[in-house]
Order: sequence, then structure tokens, then C-alpha cells
Amino acid sequence: MIKTDESALICDLAETYHIYDYRSLPLKMVATFSVGLRENSRIKMAMANVKYSFDTLLLASILDNLNTRTWAMSREAQNGDSKPQSILNRLLGRTEENDSEEMEFDSGEEFEMMRNEFLQ
Repeated sequence: MIKTDESALICDLAETYHIYDYRSLPLKMVATFSVGLRENSRIKMAMANVKYSFDTLLLASILDNLNTRTWAMSREAQNGDSKPQSILNRLLGRTEENDSEEMEFDSGEEFEMMRNEFLQ
């Protein structure tokens, strides 16, 4: 944890346990405190290479779903205009073009031919 981000560990220990100088404590005790940090602590998120907590991503997903459902009942949706942008995709660094790559086939044979191309 120290190698990953010592500053994050210091902040988390100070915030959670009011430990301001972890070096003055026995190593085993600091390790125990560190393991007990919450999953969305700075150091645990840094070690998992995650920018946002699960709760934040879940809320963004719920908001996207609500925005899409609300938009689907609007006049704009009937024309296919002004579809809401995905907040979750922005947080994850995805582009709308990558998520909407769809293929349409006129027949089952056409699908099978494309499928075989992908498998080769």
C-alpha cells in the first residue's frame, strides 16, 4: 500500500482512525488498520486502479436509465433527436460511438457469413 500511494494511505488512516503518524506504530498494527479500511478508501481505490466508487457508478447508471426512459416518452424520441448522453460512459471514458456499433442483417445466411468471418 505504501508503494502504491503513501499519501492516500496517510489520509485514510488519519480520516478513519485518527492516526497521524503511522510510522510510530508497530507494523502489524498498521497492517491491521490498513486492511480494515473501507472499500472506497483512497488507497484501496488506488490499488484497484479505480477512479470512482461502485456507488457512484451505480448512481450514474440509474440516472442514465431514468434519462433514457424519460427521453423515450418525449416528442424528440419519436424523431430520434437529442438522445441524452450517458454519464456512466463519460465517467468510464467510453465514447458513444463505441457503444452503439450495431449490425443489421437481412437474412440468417448473411448473419452466418459474418459470424464465420469473425470466428476466422
